[in-house]
Amino acid sequence: MGKLVSIVTPCYNGENYLNRFLDSLVNQTYDNMEFIFVDDGSTDRTKEVLFKYKEKFEKKNIILKYFYQDNAGQAVAVANGLKHITGEYLIWPDSDDILPETSIEEKVKFLEENKKYGLVRTDGHVVNEDNLKTIVRFCSRKNKDRFKENLFEDYIICRNSWLMPGCYMLRVSALMYSNPNLYIYPSRYGQNWQIILPILYHFKCGYIDDSLFIYILRKNSHSNSFKGASYSKEKNKLHGYKDIIDNTIKNMKIQDEEKYINMTKIYYSRRLLELAFVNCVFEDAKECYQILKQAKQNTYIDFLMMSSTNNLVINKLLLLLRRTKNSIVNRD
Repeated sequence: MGKLVSIVTPCYNGENYLNRFLDSLVNQTYDNMEFIFVDDGSTDRTKEVLFKYKEKFEKKNIILKYFYQDNAGQAVAVANGLKHITGEYLIWPDSDDILPETSIEEKVKFLEENKKYGLVRTDGHVVNEDNLKTIVRFCSRKNKDRFKENLFEDYIICRNSWLMPGCYMLRVSALMYSNPNLYIYPSRYGQNWQIILPILYHFKCGYIDDSLFIYILRKNSHSNSFKGASYSKEKNKLHGYKDIIDNTIKNMKIQDEEKYINMTKIYYSRRLLELAFVNCVFEDAKECYQILKQAKQNTYIDFLMMSSTNNLVINKLLLLLRRTKNSIVNRD
């Protein structure tokens, strides 16, 4: 029997899709797991669906731990789940996705054979819920830098990074070293940065170039709710992401905190400038540009975007140029 793997999964109203995930747990080739299921205030048959698997879990040597909380979001649910882990390794997949049969076994094997890594990430692939066989894209997008091991700065500025939680496995010892209080900044915009960033600061990250996670695009999922969202909603999302990273860094109590807070500030000011530019919101574009200018990080492209935000002709021309450039970059 291998070392115990703790699985923390938050769920809110998952009765329509939970079976799919639970089946993937039961079908794992690994045989020593504890499943910590945090019910985030579900009002449907989530608990009933879960406990129908109790006998299957027992036969598979999966220890089920069920906890209920009033609806507070995934970050709070995962934080509460972390209080109950007893394994040597940790994964925290969402309840609406799928773990291929060898997902846990291969991650454990990698960490057992590569002691220098505090965590390992894998590739995964994205599918639509109405067509699970057709791959929409790979989580890594087959980025040439996907084997990189020192990733802390990359994850601050969303470079060479993906945050699908089922792609990760952590050493619990590395988690406790990096975040001894198991503090997860509570945010409705997620919980993955809060878990991953402290470990990436202290430890190298390994990589398995196989698709060991299936991320399912659901029409009613939280992550899909931003698709085609209004300007204000997109703006709030970016502020929410920055807030998570800033608070996670501050909680780490590191000497170079100011450096990384400034890095976050520059990155999200530019993201917000681009958003304001696309939506022709001049005052916001101007404000973001001033932040970049004060930090001496402004570029000529930043200036063009800010100054042409209200000029629809130039705005559309610059957008066309950006999209053409991006399409060329994506083909390389």
